[in-house]
Amino acid sequence: MTTTTDTVWYATRARELVAANDLTALADHLYTHARLCLEDPEVRAALRPLPRADVARLVHAMVLRQKNGRNRSWTALEMIGQVARRLPAELTPEQLEALARYAVRTSYGLPPGALEIVARGVAAAGPLPADLEKVLAARSGESQRLRQLLVELAGLPLDPADPWAEQVLAELPTLNPAWQRLAAHASTATTARPTAGWSTEAIRLLAEVEPAEAATVLDRWLAAAARSPHRTPTPINADLLRGLLWLAERADPAPEQVRLIGALVEAMLRRLPGIGPACPKVANAAVGVLGRVDGEAALAQLARLSTRITYKGTRNEIDKALDARATAMGIGRDEIEELAVPDYGLTEVGRHEVALGGCRAELRIAGTSATLVWHNESGRQVKSPPAVVRRDHAAQLADLKGLAKEVSGMLAAQTARLDGLFLAQRTWTVAGWRQRYLDHPLVGGLARRLLWLVDGVPCGWADGALRTVDDIPVTAADDAQVRIWHPIDRPVEEVVGWREWLERHRVVQPFKQAHREVYLLTPAEETTGTYSNRFAGHILRQHQYHALAAIRGWNDRLRLMVDDSYPPTFRELPGWGLRAEYWVEGVGDDYGVDTTESGSYLRLVTDQVRFYPVAAAQNWSHASGGGYTSGRWAWTDARPTEPLPLDQIPPLVLSEIMRDVDLFVGVASVGNDPTWSDGGPQGRFRDYWSSYSFGELSATAETRRDLLARLLPRLAVGQRARIDGRFLVVDGDLRTYRIHLGSGNILMSPNDAYLCIVPDRGAGRLGDQQFLPFEGDGMLAVILSKAMLLAKDAEITDPTITHQIGSGR
Repeated sequence: MTTTTDTVWYATRARELVAANDLTALADHLYTHARLCLEDPEVRAALRPLPRADVARLVHAMVLRQKNGRNRSWTALEMIGQVARRLPAELTPEQLEALARYAVRTSYGLPPGALEIVARGVAAAGPLPADLEKVLAARSGESQRLRQLLVELAGLPLDPADPWAEQVLAELPTLNPAWQRLAAHASTATTARPTAGWSTEAIRLLAEVEPAEAATVLDRWLAAAARSPHRTPTPINADLLRGLLWLAERADPAPEQVRLIGALVEAMLRRLPGIGPACPKVANAAVGVLGRVDGEAALAQLARLSTRITYKGTRNEIDKALDARATAMGIGRDEIEELAVPDYGLTEVGRHEVALGGCRAELRIAGTSATLVWHNESGRQVKSPPAVVRRDHAAQLADLKGLAKEVSGMLAAQTARLDGLFLAQRTWTVAGWRQRYLDHPLVGGLARRLLWLVDGVPCGWADGALRTVDDIPVTAADDAQVRIWHPIDRPVEEVVGWREWLERHRVVQPFKQAHREVYLLTPAEETTGTYSNRFAGHILRQHQYHALAAIRGWNDRLRLMVDDSYPPTFRELPGWGLRAEYWVEGVGDDYGVDTTESGSYLRLVTDQVRFYPVAAAQNWSHASGGGYTSGRWAWTDARPTEPLPLDQIPPLVLSEIMRDVDLFVGVASVGNDPTWSDGGPQGRFRDYWSSYSFGELSATAETRRDLLARLLPRLAVGQRARIDGRFLVVDGDLRTYRIHLGSGNILMSPNDAYLCIVPDRGAGRLGDQQFLPFEGDGMLAVILSKAMLLAKDAEITDPTITHQIGSGR
């Protein structure tokens, strides 16, 4: 039994030996009485005055004692490890040799910091012994610095199958040796966020290279990684990428580098066949960097990505970053997204001009993208950059092309954001609205093609001023209220008037507004009361539906045949206190025929649309069918929540939700696939394909028909085309063709034979000669492309088409 007096003696004896500098006796004392000395804080206090050089001598003596003595208990090893925590960086060759042997002999005898000191000291004198390197590898998971050291000594274990990794490996030997250490440190980025220790070491290592060099090298490597990935990076490659992002964060990134980081987010979420997103963890790391970097450039990237990223995990990270910025600035999320839009140096709304070598380039916002228009030295407009610009101003030319690409990406993001204003219930003062929308150099290029209610007066922008539908200029006080115009609560004659106004002024809206479909409650929905079957019974391509739902702000989970249950597709509308649900289920039971190799259904069958309070319990459906139930399992105690009566849903909400669902069906239905005339696998969907392909028109298709009826006389194809019910009828030289205005599928006279034409990717680009008052209706572009082709059917040379026309099949 050990008494208090005995315990005091161990500390007293340690102080005496420290004072006498008798390190050999002190080593023997600590080693022999390891258990009691370890437990006594007074013993640790007695050792604290020892200089670090004496600590090295003490540890050396204890290691020799351990090698030669009988007591090799764990407490003795722990005692050595505790003393070795204060090991100095400089050790004598004799000490290094003894401690290296001890580290190999007792793999976990030294703490990580001491093991690093020993390994670095041994490596400085020559190659690291294989057995010591093996110990380092085994313990590298304990310490970031050990991982870094292992990489420094053994080299970066990157997989060169990634082109960017191959580039890093090729460049490292040609760079400042400090980059070997920086890359090694970057490869230790194994946590979701940088630790304080990692950041401190990063700052120390970055100080060894010039800031301009750090920016150049990091830009080059991040740009290479942002190019289309063809596979998922290996863990070490992904860790290095994450570390490079964190290094860039600490190197005070310029706006150009911030844009690279934003591009890397999208690149790492690009879907790979059979895999999914390439590398979400790197995408999330890049979002984290954007969230921590101050300045407008990072905020602009977050705002842009918030409208483009659909991958749920990364989208959540973007939302958290934007919410944190909004909280820090004391403003709302909507406002932060408005303030985040950069002007990109545009000197006026929708235009920027640059002089290069006597030539002139104009960056113009055309539609929802940016284009470069060139003028040569004589002032004449030319199709491509003049030779003098390509030769003498290559860097500026590359910057201009990059700017045009960046502006186009931001325009697409802002178009999506503006399209969401209808449900956002946003209002502004005239002064604030002009600054953030109408007169904003970038957003103004979109806002000036939309309709607004200014102090209650509907108006649009034409001939340099806000004007009414009768072209009377509109003026309003700076504190007057502005909101976006929506057709649902406007008189029919007003809606028609604005459609004519757009055509008269040749205004192309970035999305449907004056021509926006309006979905009112139908008699059938008044009868069902709490649900709508308006879009039930359709067969949709699941993956296309899934992607489109995410773009429109809906939450959807891919249905897998192996799942037991899943929720409906839903969209939360917290501003309205509502949640909309679209009930869909996987269809088919033949694995590999009705599913992908990974087991996800290829097709879905649709059912009801319902509305619930936003906080209501989630509904779930069994994967094998049988409908939905409230609560995840039928045997839970969760009380079912009744759906809300449809006549209690605000008309604007009902219309916009139904419009989304109509879009899902119109885009993802197998009925608009011209190759599905056989009904798909075993002909199971032939009846559905036929009924959809040539059946009644949806609201979207009806809008398409009404627009074509007005515009057809002015279009080039109008002399040979006419509207007949559900069809655009085209008189060719060989046959007459009936193009369905919903699906785009074609029947030929005289016997209504089906004509299969698969549109190419260019079908949506009709050129300037085909004026349409809005963008975004891809099917309308496909229909017009087919009409223009068939109007000159005698000139068609494609044998897959001519054979069908000639044979009537």
